[in-house]
Amino acid sequence: MTSFMLIVMVALFALSVPIAVAIAAAAIGGISFFTTMPLIVVAQKLMTSIDSFPLMAVPFFILAGNLMEAGGISARLVEFAKSVVGNIQGGLACSCVLTCMIFASVSGSSVATTFAIGAIIIPAMIAHGYPKEFAAALQATSAELGVIIPPSIPMILYGVSAEVSIGEMFAAGFGPGLLIGGALTLFTYLTCKYHGWGKRDREGRIGFVKATERAALALLMPFIIIGGIYRGVFTPTEASVVAVVYAFIVGMFVYRAFGWADLAPILRKSVLSSAVIMFIIAAAGLFSFLITRAGVPAAIGAWISETFGSAGSYLLAVNLFLFVVGMFVETSASIIVLAPILAPVATHFGVDPVHFGLIMVVNLALGMVTPPFGVNLFAACQVAGLSLEQIIGRLVPFVIVVFACLMVITYVPAVTLFFRGLVY
Repeated sequence: MTSFMLIVMVALFALSVPIAVAIAAAAIGGISFFTTMPLIVVAQKLMTSIDSFPLMAVPFFILAGNLMEAGGISARLVEFAKSVVGNIQGGLACSCVLTCMIFASVSGSSVATTFAIGAIIIPAMIAHGYPKEFAAALQATSAELGVIIPPSIPMILYGVSAEVSIGEMFAAGFGPGLLIGGALTLFTYLTCKYHGWGKRDREGRIGFVKATERAALALLMPFIIIGGIYRGVFTPTEASVVAVVYAFIVGMFVYRAFGWADLAPILRKSVLSSAVIMFIIAAAGLFSFLITRAGVPAAIGAWISETFGSAGSYLLAVNLFLFVVGMFVETSASIIVLAPILAPVATHFGVDPVHFGLIMVVNLALGMVTPPFGVNLFAACQVAGLSLEQIIGRLVPFVIVVFACLMVITYVPAVTLFFRGLVY
């Protein structure tokens, strides 16, 4: 049954069938041809897969990100980032990474980060003489930080799937996020120096004090959200609602960037994005139920335990496996299907489940910037007006940098667990 479902799912992926439909169709086929279960089980499992309080954070963080984009918060964050690093050659490109790091601390979504920041920073970089392909590749890769720096939707999904504390996942995400953000900034600076790009980046830059004043409320938002979670004021799920309320009040009544008439398009965009993710989660939950019932996780766990004799070799194999999976399967679906299978084996080898969760999230986040199904790539290409083939050459070095950081995160647990230890 499992082989049949995998073959059907991969075949449907190859035919460009939507991911959620492909997963659900494969699962329904498995039930129909290999079990005696009634098809009512499909409806039951689809509902129970999303009947989870922590998953309520997903649509709220998506809505918060869209409100931040419409409310001018993202534009002020770009101004602030330019005031910090915009005085050096390549400073505008470096400000792309910094802005994504700040925006990620509230949005929880890499796609939201790509559209919100890319719509501002990519045209600005092109106007300053940067190659359009480089600008798009940098934005797509930097937006990956949206799911690594907490709060993060994939971290929530991993916490639910692997039964790990979401708060601990959020705390552990700061180390990898800072490492990748710092590495991307350094690589971007050196690249700009080598090619001679960004010599005019000081133009249009406002002073640090003025930029800080203009972005004060935007900069306060991450402290309220993250601080509230770790001080026990509200849960991660409740924090997503706080983010929505804060972004709405600031955008509507303080910055006056949108009015009541603008809410309908914002809500519609958020509903469509949320529906796609929740449909994938529901379908992946059904698929996961069937392969678990068939004993696949136990069989894989036994095979891996016999094949790999140490945690180091297991983690290397998992990283290579997830890197390939991330190219073809959406991050949310990958986590929900694979976390219950891989996490217990990692724990068997003595790997902290929170540390392993960050390895999974960072690795699968790479899938968002690798073809053929990298959602960040499609978003950045749409903003820059490029085809996917045009930015591949500029993208490869960034992928190598992030993968190198992934190896550090994998084999130096302190990068992940240090910040968790400070909070818990």
